[in-house]
Amino acid sequence: MVQKASPIRATRGGPVGNVTRGTTNPNRMRRVDRWITGVHGRRFRALPASPLAVDLGYGASPATAVELFERLRAVRDDFRLTGIEIEPGRVAAAKPLEREGLDFRLGGFELPVDGAPALVRAFNVLRQYEEADVPAIWELVCSRLASGGLFVEGTCDEIGRRAAWVALDSGGPRTLSVALRFGSFERPSDVAERLPKALIHRNVPGERIHEFLAAFDALWAAAAPLAPFGNRQRWITAARSLKDAGWPVLHGPARWRLGELTVAWEAVAPSR
Repeated sequence: MVQKASPIRATRGGPVGNVTRGTTNPNRMRRVDRWITGVHGRRFRALPASPLAVDLGYGASPATAVELFERLRAVRDDFRLTGIEIEPGRVAAAKPLEREGLDFRLGGFELPVDGAPALVRAFNVLRQYEEADVPAIWELVCSRLASGGLFVEGTCDEIGRRAAWVALDSGGPRTLSVALRFGSFERPSDVAERLPKALIHRNVPGERIHEFLAAFDALWAAAAPLAPFGNRQRWITAARSLKDAGWPVLHGPARWRLGELTVAWEAVAPSR
């Protein structure tokens, strides 16, 4: 059963947010984690000692929080991570996995941690809130970031084959990324059902996200003659064609070959 989106709630002095379904699976976040460590690894290595990351709303199982911790530790071995959940039972279940640098706490979007996080990842969380709540949640979380900090908010399918996320900093949203497993989709717009909450209801004519996905689909179709060489080559060609057509596509073939594509936020931002 899909949980109906709810407006955000806050109790006086308590966590900001609602208890959500909490469904998750091991390795579900591998695509966004790969992007975080690959694209922003240099940013993290330049930080002062013992930077803090937060996995916000890790769900009924802490597996993906542990995975993020281990992936960040591969970037630098003094990274710390706090998993935050609003449901007390989930925090209690995660406590036995605590170790040096990794802990779990009760909380919500207010981020009850010691110090300012260099990274906050919130996946499959805002999907279960009202669209109207998104700007305030983004602003609250970004206000807690360390200088140069990063907030990554998005959605993926149940086993991580299709994902989309927004990267934000203290100035607000900066980029939208999509990532799909080759062989799991017919066209790039198949990711539409996993767009972040700020965009998922905007994939309609007249909105920029709809124009972007339509352009990507058209160039994916135009690259069909490359299919015998594999979907990777077809994706790289479509991504390069998007960039040549004037879309603000970031990064390059090293990321495209992974089934990723990132564009500047202003190219897909909702109409006012």
